[in-house]
Amino acid sequence: MRRLLTLLLAAGLCAPSLAVEFRTVDAATLLYDAPSQRGKRLFVIKRGTPVELVVHLEGWAKVRDSEGGMAWIETRYLDKRHTVVVTASRAQIRERADEAAPVVFEAEQNVALDYLEMAPGGWVRVRHADGQSGYVRADQVWGV
Repeated sequence: MRRLLTLLLAAGLCAPSLAVEFRTVDAATLLYDAPSQRGKRLFVIKRGTPVELVVHLEGWAKVRDSEGGMAWIETRYLDKRHTVVVTASRAQIRERADEAAPVVFEAEQNVALDYLEMAPGGWVRVRHADGQSGYVRADQVWGV
């Protein structure tokens, strides 16, 4: 029994890490319930929306949105560019990764921001489409 437990623990430690992958929708397009244009059309997803890549098949990807919904999208509509979406009612983007830093701008809920990098202490460096950049608390955005 002890040997079996040791083997199971070792296998768990050697298993590959499952990194979460995010993509950005490159153009407004339809989402489907199956990996085919013959599938049921669910809704249109707008350009710039971040999605989590769940499954990747030839030409299709199953993706999850910020609300947890899952659907299929043609991979040609996915960009490797990484965006995040504001989930707080209003997120404050600060000059530095510090709660005491001056606010550079505020972003409303559902606004997409370019993801630049993770910062220490639970902060994310982001950039708005108009060029302003700064740091937002990771718990105020989805896509990291």
